[in-house]
Amino acid sequence: MTSATDDKTIVRDYFNAQGFDRWSRIYGDGQVNKVQRDIREGHQQTVDHVLYWFKQDGSADGLTVCDAGCGVGSLSIPLASMGAQVSASDISEKMVEEAKVRAQATLSSEALPNFTAQDLETLDGRYHTVVCLDVLIHYPQEKAGDMIAHLSSLAEERLIMSFAPKNAFYTVLKRIGEFFPGPSKATRAYLHSEADIRAALKANGWQIKRKEFTATQFYFSRLVEAVRIAD
Repeated sequence: MTSATDDKTIVRDYFNAQGFDRWSRIYGDGQVNKVQRDIREGHQQTVDHVLYWFKQDGSADGLTVCDAGCGVGSLSIPLASMGAQVSASDISEKMVEEAKVRAQATLSSEALPNFTAQDLETLDGRYHTVVCLDVLIHYPQEKAGDMIAHLSSLAEERLIMSFAPKNAFYTVLKRIGEFFPGPSKATRAYLHSEADIRAALKANGWQIKRKEFTATQFYFSRLVEAVRIAD
């Protein structure tokens, strides 16, 4: 059986090589094919939901936010523009370098997030809000539980995360897709049951406050916001 450590190595190597070329285009605004455009739009909907939640709760100005798995800065940059103090990290050095370039082209030097190329499990510090979008899909449930526990240790008030939900329909869809791996597909895709994610959050002192679901033709994601369970 492939270990979770192997999954982490695969993810790092992939997003530092051919995966970077593919996903930096998807998360950008240049020309992409139909499938990539669909994934771009789905991911952006997830980002927009998160930004909307921040706006619903008032100003993000001055809030400390950890963006774990920041990619090219799709969430970090707009949060920083809203006044949040953003610490952003990604397992891929190339993703982080691209995020820095995009942030410098958009933000003042005072507003720039603190970007680091870092394994999620080595993150430290304490933040008002911790966000982890579209990361769990790369890891099996037993690893996801450990990741949720570590992210929980960083978050004071709120934990926001997304995952690909596991149900009969998406399980069949995933199996069909495995028969047609594209030339850039090099990472495993893991689905997670909402019950398992909810249980992992509860075990770490969280309860779900809000959730959203995004489904396009090729992108599907459950987004949850968890807050501390009241004593």
